[in-house]
Amino acid sequence: MYLKYFKLKINTIIDTTDSKWNVLKDRDSVVFTKTMKVKGTQINLKKGTKTKNIRLTNSPEVIDAKFEGTSLVLKTIFKKKK
Repeated sequence: MYLKYFKLKINTIIDTTDSKWNVLKDRDSVVFTKTMKVKGTQINLKKGTKTKNIRLTNSPEVIDAKFEGTSLVLKTIFKKKK
């Protein structure tokens, strides 16, 4: 019985969602819901800043995006779909 349960858990797909539980897809645009600093750079991402053409990663908790020519890996809990 345990093996059947384990097989079901492997086959489930977890969608990447934003802070409002909207499903994100590749090439979507997102808006920051919180002002934050990026470690290791002098970039400040202000609330309301729009990022275009995001890319999904293997983890449903983070996305890959470019901002001012810098590629960033960002948590989805601070973004909402535009």
